Amino acid sequence: MCGIVGWIDWQHDISQKRSIIEKMNASQMHRGPDAEGVWLSAHVALAHRRLTVIDPEGGTQPMVRNFGGRTLVITYNGELYNMPELQQQLRSRYPLTSRSDTELILAAYAEWGLDCPQYLNGIFAFAIWDEREQHLFLARDRIGVKPLFYSATGERFLFASEIKALLTHPDVEPVLDEEGLAEVFAMGPARTPGHGVFSGVNELRPGWWMRVDADGVKKKQYWVLESKDHSEDIVTTTDRVRSLVKDAILRQLVSDVPVGTMLSGGLDSSTISSCTAEAFRRAGKEVLHTFSVDYVDNDRYFSENEFQPNSDAPWVERMNAFLGSNHQRIVLDTNQLVESLAWAADARDLPGMTDVDSSLLLFCQEIKKRATVVLSGECADEVFGGYPWFHREELVNAPTFPWARLTGERARFLSPDVKRMIRPADYVDARYQEALAEVPQREGESAVEKRMREISYINLTRWMPTLLDRKDRMSMAVGLEVRVPFCDHHLVEYVWNVPWEMKAIDGQAKGLLRRAVTGLLPEDVRTRKKSPFPKTHNPAYLEAVRTQMVEILKDKTSPLLPLVNSEEIRRFAASNLSNVHLPWFGQLMNVPQLFAYFIQIDHWMRKWGIRIK
Repeated sequence: MCGIVGWIDWQHDISQKRSIIEKMNASQMHRGPDAEGVWLSAHVALAHRRLTVIDPEGGTQPMVRNFGGRTLVITYNGELYNMPELQQQLRSRYPLTSRSDTELILAAYAEWGLDCPQYLNGIFAFAIWDEREQHLFLARDRIGVKPLFYSATGERFLFASEIKALLTHPDVEPVLDEEGLAEVFAMGPARTPGHGVFSGVNELRPGWWMRVDADGVKKKQYWVLESKDHSEDIVTTTDRVRSLVKDAILRQLVSDVPVGTMLSGGLDSSTISSCTAEAFRRAGKEVLHTFSVDYVDNDRYFSENEFQPNSDAPWVERMNAFLGSNHQRIVLDTNQLVESLAWAADARDLPGMTDVDSSLLLFCQEIKKRATVVLSGECADEVFGGYPWFHREELVNAPTFPWARLTGERARFLSPDVKRMIRPADYVDARYQEALAEVPQREGESAVEKRMREISYINLTRWMPTLLDRKDRMSMAVGLEVRVPFCDHHLVEYVWNVPWEMKAIDGQAKGLLRRAVTGLLPEDVRTRKKSPFPKTHNPAYLEAVRTQMVEILKDKTSPLLPLVNSEEIRRFAASNLSNVHLPWFGQLMNVPQLFAYFIQIDHWMRKWGIRIK
């Protein structure tokens, strides 16, 4: 993976402002520690940071090619998984001189123009400067695995993989307006699609392209989920899912550097690890490297609950023995999680999922010492319906995002002025209604099927991006590439139209996926109940973030103080919290994460000198 940056100014000569584009590019060095490049003309500057995975010699960027008499320049972040098919289609018409997917995208653009993203299977965000047409063409993958942010003001247009690169430009100020505040304090750590939180910063949505020329900016959606009848029986459907899952995994093993897997011992990561290990054996490759994360004293403090029915550790050992993999168990301590909260916020450029982020960041840091590419089971729960809110009636029928039901409880910790300004409940409801209005309905569906389609859609487009943001920023912060086979768009499109009764067959969450992987896993692993990404259960973590929160409230220079109800937070922090259950966001963010979220906001506002508009 890589980091991309660009700058267009139609009125001024920016060729003499190389230092600015270099500074923007340098802010994303972590995304591409292996190489850098800059391409400049009078009105266009493109830059790139590279993490080398395929064709070390032939994939240098920004890449310039002359195809069909047109000079094209690209900066690109991502991986293509249909390179053989594209090479077969394009090599007879274009003089391909490398094995890199970067060159293939340029050839695809030369061949199909603005329609080229439809021909790409992969995860990507790229920008192509077309010298003849005098326009910049940008596109983002269908699911949104790779990020792309931009800022358009008058005659100036900026884009980057991460918000921090935009904020490095002198024209972009770290300002929050009312919507930005609502995104942080009502929606966060989720984010409304297309919203960049900072005033004037936006996100190109997944499955969209953008063209920028002297007349302005044009955006178009090139991919959308389509709701259709599903006529195949359960046997055919199961076989098709098995084929799609295996194909996605095998395609994503392409690499010129060793590939490993994240392994939790759950259904999703175990399926990926099993298919990968088998592919390695058939190809005569070295034994698969697998990685798991755990926490000091979790064996002592773990207790089952509605969201975490069991601990991962015994299941990881079970799968390691089954695979015969070279396994690395990475154990994190409480102090590391607390100390890394700021680093995690810096990596995301926003307050995020607190220790759920920082633990992944530390996990990736350790993996990077041994690997450059790993596959992860992320997103199977969104695609196949694995979360509790797909199965528990009160969550299915919640009149809001089921992972954010406690907006009112959160709001009590905000200052009266902020509550009046952003109206948290109204803001979240408006965003929820927007999401429901987008759902591609199918005539003739029962009320149950209609509601499950809605739940599936908001998971794919509102919940899943939060986890994909987390996975991308935390992994790329240490130069690790993480691939997510369950985000393959062919798989997502197919399962989207499978009736809910098939998805939940056998009365199990992800019952269809479980049937599809029969024989690939030990039976007890195949039927294991879902357990989310592991977090620490050590009470020392709660005490650490509670203490730090109280110290922030004592600091009169804290930018957080005007935005929160300090007295309410103090009262809450002083109470007995040992048995308090407050799942204010998703499955993993409870009381300790509430304190940690405010800690991250305080750090984030200080770091960027954020001003409230």
